Amino acid sequence: MTSDNKTNKLTMKDIFLKGSIIAVIVTIPSIASFMIAWVILDDLLFAALIGAVIHFIAMGFSLKISKKLLVKRNL
Repeated sequence: MTSDNKTNKLTMKDIFLKGSIIAVIVTIPSIASFMIAWVILDDLLFAALIGAVIHFIAMGFSLKISKKLLVKRNL
């Protein structure tokens, strides 16, 4: 294994940091939409449904974001 291959790998710290950022990007909109829908509509089931839909939409965007974040670039 050459040193070039070793430098292209992400460290555990990088993976943890970038994974935490992606987790925040996914969870904050779904929790916020759930809470807003619950307060406005006063219906727990409908609010949970709205939160789940927003969560899956955010997961779709996080796939695109993770492809950009988790690629280590050579400078």
